[in-house]
Formats: sequence, C-alpha cells, structure tokens
Amino acid sequence: MSYGSILVNTIGDVAMIRLNDEKSLNAASPQMVEELLDALGKAAVSRRAVVLTGAGRAFCSGANLGKVDFHHPDYDAGALLESHFNPLMMAIRELPIPIVTAVNGPAVGVGSTIALAGDLVLASEAAYFLQAFRRIGVAPDSGTAYLLTRSVGRARAMEMILLAEKISSQKAFGWGLINRVLPPAELEGAALTMAAELAAGPTRTLAAIRKSCWHALDTDFRGQLENDRVVQRAVGTTADHREGVAAFFAKRPAVFTGT
Repeated sequence: MSYGSILVNTIGDVAMIRLNDEKSLNAASPQMVEELLDALGKAAVSRRAVVLTGAGRAFCSGANLGKVDFHHPDYDAGALLESHFNPLMMAIRELPIPIVTAVNGPAVGVGSTIALAGDLVLASEAAYFLQAFRRIGVAPDSGTAYLLTRSVGRARAMEMILLAEKISSQKAFGWGLINRVLPPAELEGAALTMAAELAAGPTRTLAAIRKSCWHALDTDFRGQLENDRVVQRAVGTTADHREGVAAFFAKRPAVFTGT
C-alpha cells in the first residue's frame, strides 16, 4: 500500500510513523486510518518498536468530518467507529511491539485518545489534549471513556469530557496521563531514543508486558495472578530469557535478539 496521509520511515528496529495532513492539522480521515492500520501491521512483523507522531504543528485534530454528509437519510454517526476507528484502537492495543507516542502539538477528540493509547506518551510543552466530542453533540468514542477513567479516575475523566477544556501537557503530566513533557526541539529525539531502547529489549517479553497491563484493566486480582502464571511460563521459554539470566550471572549487559 502506498501512503498519502502518513509518512513511514525506519530507524534501525524502530518504525517512525508520522500523521501527515498538515492542512487539516492531521485530522484522521478514513484513508489515514486505513494507512495507519497497514503501517502498524507491517511494523509488527518487521520492527521491534514504533514511534507515532504528527507532522507540522499538530498531533491530530480529531476525526476528519469534511466528507461526511450529515443530512443523508442513512447517516449513522457510529458507522466509522465500526469500520475504522475501533479496529485502529484494537490494533494499537494488540500490537506485539511497544509504541511510543510523541505528541508534538494539539491532540483533539479521537486524536487525543490515539495519543494517550501509547505505551509511553511524551508530549511537547506546546501540546495540549482536548476532548471535544460534546462540542459537536456526540459522546466520547473509540475507547475514550475507558482509557480516561482508568488513567485519571472518573472525576477527572468527567471534567475532560463534559467541560471540553484544553488540558496542557504540564497538567496532563501532573494528572498521570502522560510520561514526560519536553521542549519541542527535544521531543522527537527523546521518543526515538526511548523507542530504540525498547527495540533492543526482549521483544516477546515486552509484548507480554503490554498484554498483561491491558488485561489488568479488565480483571480482578485473582484473575491477574492467574494470568501472570500463564504469561511467565510462556516468556520463560524465550531465548531472550535465557540470555537475560546468563548476562545477570556473568555481570554483563544482556544482548536481546527479540526471540
């Protein structure tokens, strides 16, 4: 697939994916979502980490509604969720490699949700997060309420969604929504450095860590203990586990191959 609304390049074992529709501030069109799904699928089998960021001054200004006919008798506000945005969010959740989001500017609506779904979320000092759904008379979608209530609790999630106010990157950091706030000039380099470190790690174990953390959102303590037992048995069979143990006893850095 050739891409028209995203840019993809590789730096070592890291896939760098950039939303690239500066005219719309990288609004997520169906085409962009399809390209993202394709790029993430390819990265999952050929790379060991992903960085997702935006071109220009925005990360993503939300869903691109420019070609939607709101007056059509068959208009269904949820149709694109079923066909595009829900599959994208599930693809991010189920990705077998770590994903770092580098939020370089405004992240609005579903753009905010995509940004906050990263395993590690870095944001520019110039970035902000805005849950703007109520401004156009729709409910939060694409897993927004799920992610926010579990990240910052019901009260702050309600504040973000009901008031639809901008949340600065500094406030988002203070709330525990994101991991780091950086000067704009340092953001991309920091994200790539972090992703490269993850890409050099025990890839299958990192995939298991991702799954365990997502699993923990939906289970009780006993369920998590049972899941931990299954996961540990699986990662214990990897070459990277054997290398990690050998390196520990030899007092040397481990060299992980992702197997």
